[in-house]
Amino acid sequence: MATVVVIITSMVVANATQTITTPNAMYVTFSLATGGTSAAITPANNKSVLVMGCCTTAGRQSVGQVSLLRVPSIVLQWTGLESNGPAAITSGASNTAGNHIVFIDSLHHVQIESASVDTIRVHNLDTVTRDGNVTLVW
Repeated sequence: MATVVVIITSMVVANATQTITTPNAMYVTFSLATGGTSAAITPANNKSVLVMGCCTTAGRQSVGQVSLLRVPSIVLQWTGLESNGPAAITSGASNTAGNHIVFIDSLHHVQIESASVDTIRVHNLDTVTRDGNVTLVW
């Protein structure tokens, strides 16, 4: 019995490979007037991308995040967690502009949304200026 376990373990170890790479990251800050949108942000293609955003405006601070996949010229797909107020799961897919992805402020007035089939942006739906940042890691 011990011989069988050793053989099976050896086979699994022999077939397992691991590649460790340094992650890539992008950091974007924003200060958006009422109704304003940030410049388009292009996530890496055909890779899972962690998209984290936060609002840093006093009294409205919060954070939201999604795992996002961009299939070039076809679709953006995501699953994640909305900001508090209350927090909720967010998921979806889009190939057009203006589709909600995740809220990143405590009142759900600042969101990351699709800007096109290949890009995302931050949109301030509030009646006052909102500041914050978005980080992408892949």
